[in-house]
Amino acid sequence: MPPVVTIAVTPARRLHGRLVVPGDKSISHRYAILAALADGRTELSNYAPGADCRSTLACVSRLGVEVKEGAAGSVTVLGRGLAGLRSVDGPLDAGNSGTTIRLLAGVLAGHPFTTTLIGDESLSRRPMRRVMAPLAQMGAALEAVDGHPPLTIHGARLHGIDFRPETPSAQVKSAVLLAGLQADGTTRVVEPATTRDHTERALAEFGGHATVDGLTVSVNGDQQLRGQRLAVPGDFSSAAFWLVAAAMRPGSRGTVDEVGLNPTRTSLLDVLRRFGAHVEVGVTSTTAGEPRGTVSVAYDRVLPIVVTPAEVPALIDELPAIAALAAGGADVVVQGAAELRVKESDRIATLVRGFRALGFEADEAADGFAIRGTSQPRGGVADAHGDHRMAMAFAIAALAATQPSSIEGADAVAISYPGFFETLPRLVASSEPA
Repeated sequence: MPPVVTIAVTPARRLHGRLVVPGDKSISHRYAILAALADGRTELSNYAPGADCRSTLACVSRLGVEVKEGAAGSVTVLGRGLAGLRSVDGPLDAGNSGTTIRLLAGVLAGHPFTTTLIGDESLSRRPMRRVMAPLAQMGAALEAVDGHPPLTIHGARLHGIDFRPETPSAQVKSAVLLAGLQADGTTRVVEPATTRDHTERALAEFGGHATVDGLTVSVNGDQQLRGQRLAVPGDFSSAAFWLVAAAMRPGSRGTVDEVGLNPTRTSLLDVLRRFGAHVEVGVTSTTAGEPRGTVSVAYDRVLPIVVTPAEVPALIDELPAIAALAAGGADVVVQGAAELRVKESDRIATLVRGFRALGFEADEAADGFAIRGTSQPRGGVADAHGDHRMAMAFAIAALAATQPSSIEGADAVAISYPGFFETLPRLVASSEPA
């Protein structure tokens, strides 16, 4: 096994600065996959630099799609059309990426060959039955090991279905919609709660169409997609950690430019306002159906936070960052978030152990956690357990400590935000008087 990478985090009185974050991970995955299914050339800029999105590019490349990567997030994809992917010898490796394996399952369900998708140790523990069930209803045959990867897909001619998932999931919704593009008739997904809608917006930009009526999203089969030139906005879930840091440290202010402001992704801003922070938002443009702009957050006051089950679907990726608000001195309670148990790590257990190690009082429940606020935890050694969002959450919380802390497994940030630990000291340094 490779050695565990440990990074020290020095306490900071405050943070101040202006920055941009890497391209949005969710959007990058979807653009790459739709570009592979489109006719003609797609040129992407600001493609997410993390390992997850590189896994998607590697997979579509092995499926016969020509992919060329340039400098600074430039990617060119020569699509093969909706039914044009080629079978591969050996398995496709999705790495650590749940989005890659689930969305490609939807795509490959409609191709007349057999493919096996594998992943790393973490991905091999993640549940696949929730995506296997609807794809099987559509006519594909799928096999997994007790519902976990490796995931083998025997593609077939598909037919549309009406699908009502029990658990809100943008990944499962997107997989079914991608399969529906290749199916006879109409495919409908009726969500129990609103999830991120990047797939629906991206389809329109590639010349396709998804109909949205409340919580129902539907697509017709045999649509034709066309290659496009698209720019990926900054990743709001990455920006979340800087926004939380600014909200929790007295005298702090952080501004993130060119960040995606899709309303299905920005519920964190309401949480920060409830916490007592001063939040300013400005949409500067809308590109490919995705609004983007500037968010500024400044420390103002500190109030306790309770995230309710109804709020969880819109905040699922930001919950680790929200946990770090406890370092501002306020209690943080999250309920109805059992989904965190089956992410890159068991995020409930990992969060509670990590925050305890940093000097917080923290407790876990079956579906959530509670962290007692303290503005001066003692600091310590927190283990990210290979989870990129855990590493970033612990680092932000450690800024409030009375002594330096260490984050074990800090290299996990390469999954989504390779430059996170290079950016952190720059924002801390900029907070000091000239």
